[in-house]
Amino acid sequence: MKGLIFYCCFFAVASIFAQKHLTVDEVIEEWHQAAAEANFEKYTSLMTQDCVFIGTDASENWKGEKFLSFAKPYFDNGKAWTFYKLERHIFNESSMNYAWFDELLDTEMGICRGSGILEFTENRWKMKHYVLSLAIPNDNIPEIKTLNQAYNKSFIESLKN
Repeated sequence: MKGLIFYCCFFAVASIFAQKHLTVDEVIEEWHQAAAEANFEKYTSLMTQDCVFIGTDASENWKGEKFLSFAKPYFDNGKAWTFYKLERHIFNESSMNYAWFDELLDTEMGICRGSGILEFTENRWKMKHYVLSLAIPNDNIPEIKTLNQAYNKSFIESLKN
């Protein structure tokens, strides 16, 4: 009888413990959902303090608090951004401390590609690095190059100075 009680308690605790550990895919989904719901607290709780977010504009390379300062007004206005997963590929490092992924997303901007790195820290997975880019068909590149020519020239010059 004691053995049965021990096993029941063990499996109950193991079940509770397992429920607290979201998979990499679940963390990414919750992170995107928190943005869609403009839930800043949840969104940031799923990120490391030193998280890097690289956006679609060449100037958007934010680290830690700089990204949160940029994002907070969007969340405060009740509308951040909504990304719907079209496909996602997840890869794990052998020690299981890091996982990385790439994804195609349906967004307000059209199809985007996201990629990132998650770190297993504080006993759970957290977003450590995220890159968002627009998916531009190869046939449209000449038109985009022409459209961006002045911006690119100016931005490159600013980096050289």
